[in-house]
Amino acid sequence: MISNVLTLADLSPGAWVGIVVILLVFIIFLAIFAQFASLWLQCKMTRAGISIVDLITMRFRKVNPTVIVRSMIMAVQAGLTQSYPITPKNLEAHYLAGGNVPNVIRALIAAQRAQIDLDWETAQAIDLAGRDILDAVRTSVYPKVIDCPDPKRSAGTLDAVAGDGIQLCARARVTVRTNISQLIGGATEETVIARVGQGIVQAIGSTHSYKKVLENPDSISKIVLGQGLEGNTAYEIVSIDIADIDVGENIGARLSADQAEADMRVAQAKAEQLRADQTAREQEMVARIQENRAKVVLAEAQVPKAIAEAFSSGKLGLLDFYDLKNLQADTNMRDSIAGTSGKD
Repeated sequence: MISNVLTLADLSPGAWVGIVVILLVFIIFLAIFAQFASLWLQCKMTRAGISIVDLITMRFRKVNPTVIVRSMIMAVQAGLTQSYPITPKNLEAHYLAGGNVPNVIRALIAAQRAQIDLDWETAQAIDLAGRDILDAVRTSVYPKVIDCPDPKRSAGTLDAVAGDGIQLCARARVTVRTNISQLIGGATEETVIARVGQGIVQAIGSTHSYKKVLENPDSISKIVLGQGLEGNTAYEIVSIDIADIDVGENIGARLSADQAEADMRVAQAKAEQLRADQTAREQEMVARIQENRAKVVLAEAQVPKAIAEAFSSGKLGLLDFYDLKNLQADTNMRDSIAGTSGKD
């Protein structure tokens, strides 16, 4: 015992530094091992294929080892590694790209159990595109119902006018399931709602009478389903059900009344224009009468002058003058008897 103490006391300073360094390295190794021991044991027990070195290097690559380990364990336990090229490196790459690794693994497990054709590359692309791949797979297995119009955006109804002018207010419920093959680049629920609403309005508008729609609302659903509204969307329409339909206003009668009122106003305007034209024409005729009267007065004023010139030239004698006076007197007497004297 004394000899051992003396031996340690006789160590050189360099040896002491080496011992300290070894102790520090051992302590650091123990700390690192203790940090990743649980994850490493899980990988060993489940044959996830992730070593302690991989766990340490993940930390340097800013990758959460817990997420990768748990996702890899899920994939191995579910047998995904036998069907898809899933390795820890693939999971790390997807994690670094900003993807939701556990969500993708769960979606692949659900798709495999439901026998849905979904591969690893497609699942990654859908997840990186911002779509919830797990929710898409669930919707593909369990179709969901969409209200049309969307109550979150509008509390109203789909208003359409039948051929007889009666307004119908309808609400529809659309059952859809996800179309995985068109999920990338496919339109969302808003497009489906808009297309279904347009189809219902068009179908009601092409019906001759609102009574046919009320008697058989299913005919509207069949017409809309036959239009292929799910094209280029991320969903496949399973069914369209008319949940509620009410009778609104008589739009045709209101439009006819408005048209009649407009026609009446146009006719009144035309009549007023015609009356104004006739009034102007009357005033024009009055002015012409006055003008002609003035011409008559001017012509009558020339008569005495002409008689005087006839007397001077000898063309008119005294007897002729008296005959003319008698003729004028006779004419005036007849006008007086007829009651036209002094009238225009």
